[in-house]
Amino acid sequence: MSDEILWYANRATGAVCLLLFTLVVLLGIAVRLRTRIPGLPRFGTVSLHRTLSLSATAFLLLHIATAVIDDYVSITALDVLVPFASDYQPLWLGLGTVSLDLMLAVLITSLLRARLGHRTWRAVHWLAYASWPFALVHGIGIGTDSGTAWMLWLTAGCVAAVIAALAPRAAHAVRDTRRTPATLLRTSEGARP
Repeated sequence: MSDEILWYANRATGAVCLLLFTLVVLLGIAVRLRTRIPGLPRFGTVSLHRTLSLSATAFLLLHIATAVIDDYVSITALDVLVPFASDYQPLWLGLGTVSLDLMLAVLITSLLRARLGHRTWRAVHWLAYASWPFALVHGIGIGTDSGTAWMLWLTAGCVAAVIAALAPRAAHAVRDTRRTPATLLRTSEGARP
């Protein structure tokens, strides 16, 4: 495979990863808020979230593989797993590595969810919220297309969508922390708070 094909494949899979992981974050927020997506039952939103998560992970693996295989720069398997260890663009590549490590924790605990329990899985699953901005900044810092108009629009659109989705998610979290034990008891008994 030529270096040019690897370079284009790396760029393309990076952009697709940004888009897919943004959709995964948005769907994760929708699942948590019990938002129905038009045309899908609630379990369909959960299923779509899982399917897109696996698709995004597959594109991420292709993105990483093309970066490691391409001999234009030296990126090793160690650089992929250990943050800031690379000789090539250590900050920007390191941020991508941090994002990958966080996503691996989310992926592994999701696969072991039944054995870990819901509370542990959920606590680790919060790392997905941290992983996304690390990946975003990684792409902005190291991406060769980050200054092009199409990539600027894609990045701005992804950021705007996540911010717009996080606002109701944050409000929901604040409401949950303000509930008193008596309110929670009434809610669990069927009464509205």
